Amino acid sequence: MRSANKKMLLNLIRYFLLLVTLIAVACKSAPQANSLKNIQAEFQDSASNKVLVAAHRGAHLDNFENSIASTLKCIELGVDIVEVDVRTTKDGHLVLMHDSSVDRTTNGSGKVEDLTLKQIRSLRLKDPSGKLSKETVPTFEEFLRVTKGKIMVDIDMKTDNVEGIVSALKTTGTLDEVFYFDNDYHQLNRVKELHATAQIMPRAYSLQMVDSAITQFSPPVVHIDDKFYTQEVVDFIEKKQSRVWINTLGDLDKEIAKGNGLVAIKEAVQYGANIIQTDEPEKLLQLLQENGLR
Repeated sequence: MRSANKKMLLNLIRYFLLLVTLIAVACKSAPQANSLKNIQAEFQDSASNKVLVAAHRGAHLDNFENSIASTLKCIELGVDIVEVDVRTTKDGHLVLMHDSSVDRTTNGSGKVEDLTLKQIRSLRLKDPSGKLSKETVPTFEEFLRVTKGKIMVDIDMKTDNVEGIVSALKTTGTLDEVFYFDNDYHQLNRVKELHATAQIMPRAYSLQMVDSAITQFSPPVVHIDDKFYTQEVVDFIEKKQSRVWINTLGDLDKEIAKGNGLVAIKEAVQYGANIIQTDEPEKLLQLLQENGLR
């Protein structure tokens, strides 16, 4: 009897140790819960070693870009920032659409600026294969009501309707949850006129342009390109207490998709970029976590 009890006890111990191991592995590999408060704190901390992830047009692989579905997927994955493209319809409404026309991403045709909201809302989103979604083109306000309190938003300004954007942010109570992206500094100055505390992400194409952008906007982040991604540029930006935004869109994302992600992230962070925009947010989050960068 004692022998049987001892054997049972040993089996229970083994089971417990196995369970602890499985939980540890699951916690390491599963997406980590994220909160807007934590994201905002990290976003403002240029000295942080944590690399933030921005999902380009939402988590749209096997999904629909600039959609509510792709936005909800970002939140589920624990993505830090969702990038969204905003345009204005013929009758002055703000909608999510990357291209100037609806041809590529819906079952309709025509330029956004030539179509009314009613016309655009009659269309369905589609993916690159032509598969149609049940979802229509979202308005900017609908999108903001989904992101509110959950994730930071990068507004890629495909419109000069700054007044409309700021109005939507005020209506939804999301003014402090977004930042504005543009390479048109006159447009960004208009943003600051209408939204004095706005967070700006200027795009720069040279060290001289970086200097000008930081002088004008004191931004929390500067968007640079791989053509002038050097240690000198990164050191300059970090010295000014800003984060460095780089993209893995294109070739590096293809490497991530093929399973060569370690090579891709090494290239992306080689000089110290600490926000990465990607079309592969789920895989990138996993890679960064596994390599101590989150």
